[in-house]
Amino acid sequence: MLTSARKTMPPLDYVSIIRSVYADGKTMLAGSLASAFAAMLTAYHAQSLPLVGISVLFIVLGLARFFNMQAFWNAAVGNEDAASAERWENRAVVLGALLALLHGSWCFVAMLIVREPYAELVSVSLTMAVMVGICARNFGLDRLVTIQMLMVILPLSLGLLLRFDVYHPLLAILLFVMLSGFRKLAAGIRDILLSAVHGRVEASRLAAELDIAITTLEHGLLMLDENGNVTLSNAKAKALLSRMDIAFAEGQTFNSILDFIGTSGVAPARSIERLSEIVSRRQSGKVTVPLSSGQYFEVTVSSRRSRSVLLLEDITERVTADERISFMARHDTLTGLPNRSHFNALAQEELSRRGARKLASALMVIDIDEFKHVNDSFGHVIGDELLRQVSDRLRHSLPAGTILARQGGDEFVALAPYDLDNPDRQEDVEHTLAAFETPFNLKGINLPVRVSIGLVVTTESDDELDELMTKADLALYGAKADGKARAQIFHAQMDIDYHYRQRLKADLRQAVADGALTLAFQPQLDIETRKIVSCEALARWTHPELGPVSPATFIPMAEEMGLISDITAFVVESATRECAQWAGPVGVAVNVSARDFRGLDLLTVVSRSLDRAGLPANRLEIEVTETAVIEERDLANSVLQGLADRGIVIALDDFGTGYSSLSYLNALPFNKLKIDRSFVADIGKDPRALLLLSNVARLGRDLDLTVVAEGVETEEQLELMQGMTRVQQVQGYFFSRPLPSRDIAELIARMNGGVESAQKAKRHRVVNGR
Repeated sequence: MLTSARKTMPPLDYVSIIRSVYADGKTMLAGSLASAFAAMLTAYHAQSLPLVGISVLFIVLGLARFFNMQAFWNAAVGNEDAASAERWENRAVVLGALLALLHGSWCFVAMLIVREPYAELVSVSLTMAVMVGICARNFGLDRLVTIQMLMVILPLSLGLLLRFDVYHPLLAILLFVMLSGFRKLAAGIRDILLSAVHGRVEASRLAAELDIAITTLEHGLLMLDENGNVTLSNAKAKALLSRMDIAFAEGQTFNSILDFIGTSGVAPARSIERLSEIVSRRQSGKVTVPLSSGQYFEVTVSSRRSRSVLLLEDITERVTADERISFMARHDTLTGLPNRSHFNALAQEELSRRGARKLASALMVIDIDEFKHVNDSFGHVIGDELLRQVSDRLRHSLPAGTILARQGGDEFVALAPYDLDNPDRQEDVEHTLAAFETPFNLKGINLPVRVSIGLVVTTESDDELDELMTKADLALYGAKADGKARAQIFHAQMDIDYHYRQRLKADLRQAVADGALTLAFQPQLDIETRKIVSCEALARWTHPELGPVSPATFIPMAEEMGLISDITAFVVESATRECAQWAGPVGVAVNVSARDFRGLDLLTVVSRSLDRAGLPANRLEIEVTETAVIEERDLANSVLQGLADRGIVIALDDFGTGYSSLSYLNALPFNKLKIDRSFVADIGKDPRALLLLSNVARLGRDLDLTVVAEGVETEEQLELMQGMTRVQQVQGYFFSRPLPSRDIAELIARMNGGVESAQKAKRHRVVNGR
């Protein structure tokens, strides 16, 4: 109650209260002078000298308080300077207490000394008015209010009590009740003021924060009132609108801004109409506004209680990024052409459009010939550059209105207009083929590259694109089969061949699963002794309805279907089992493909088969072509080295038909070199062919390889090789066609070991039920 308010209030509130106490010094001085005049009036009426003294004291004390107030404001106490404010509080308490005591003394003198009714009435009336003023001025300082009330009430009550009657003491008691009421009144006023101060501070804080938020907001901001007038905007909004040559001020209607944009043509009318509709209906939503300058704005409208807030955002970068992402999702990153999925959508739409008008379209599948050779020989950087240049030539050589896309790999697809009534309609395709007659310059490398084209023509709008693609692929397959660098139009026979091929694929898969393949063996003979030293194991398939199917048909088919490794595993296991039954140290050779190096654990399969058959490792030969080695060089080297370390013979098959790279002969663990039949065919009539064969054989011998010549079909060829070359082993139809298992053992026995071996072979057939 009598402690400083500093201990109960935050500094800001405390300083505010002290300032309110020292406010309006002139009014306070006027009140003191009024009290002095009233006291002088009562003194004159009652002819009382003490009252004159009271009047003079009012003047002196009023002037003291006035100059004290002036000094306070000159001191400029800070908002948080509670210590200085407390010193001024103490001075206010002292001077206020003196003023209150003077009023109480005035009443005491009027009641007990002067005892004049008019003096009593005036002194008590003014004192009660002063008590109200005390509450109004000093409400914030409970200590000051309480002391002032006591300084007034105690002398006044004492004057009433000393009248020694019943009524005046009761009035004195009521004065103390009034004291309590006045204190509560002051407290109520104090709470109201502090709440107002807090509200003002909070409002100032919120206003400052709102100003910062609006100023630093990355988006443009417009606030509209219920009439659609712009009441608030930030600098960002003005900057964004200035790009459209719009200068506006608060109070301007938003519709006038939209009208200017619409009439200037800087934005589509549809976007402006949609934005106007949302704002006028007090709805919420987003509108993207593309500008003629290439920029994009997104306007977000939020409406509530007939007012709207608009956020303006420049989304040009975001739209550009989205468009780029969308383009990348629908186009090939290397060539910039549509990818397969995007082409399907474009092509289906174009087919429907042209089909509805009974216009023909040609779907073309375009494949780069020997692209794998380019990649393998020159690397993927050159391969990628070739793909880019091929796409450019196709763009410029295909007919106008063509939809061109990259299917993937080295394959492109195009949907072009096709005029059935034009007798020269094939010229468009020939023009495209002719565009590839000029070699490509690939980073300084001049490389001749051609393409093959398969196409199918349709006039139906409901043709399935997948079906057309299948037919175009069949035509492409036919073009490549005819020699590449040409175009082929799909015809009905291709469809028949396709379904026949599909049937063969299904039956081949079933045959492999059922173990329905068999083996045939073609012997390899020592050229000097004419004895069989090894036999090449060849897979054979006899179709239950179609009869024997050529290996040239089903082996590539197995490669395409991913069955080749299953066939290789079957051949290795069956060949090693058969070889173990042959007379003498005759070996067996098995071909492996490039896919076997990845699709098959070849070392495990070979080792398991040798162990099961009980066959020495040096009687098994693994034959691999140059193409297989090139396709999987690192993996092939690892696998072949593992096989060689186990003692298995490694042969390079069909030497001379691939790249004939001598580096492979030295880098890989080859033991045997098999010269392709193309080197043997003409040695009887072409001395140069014989010389070439001789040199290749000498090369193999110099590298300490066993040299085998394939394709020996005549005695003349055999005698020339024996007399003029260093070939050590021969293989061909001159000695034997590939024989089934039941016959090869007897041939080995007859050619290698005489009667005893032949009898052993015969017993072998009986034991095996053959």
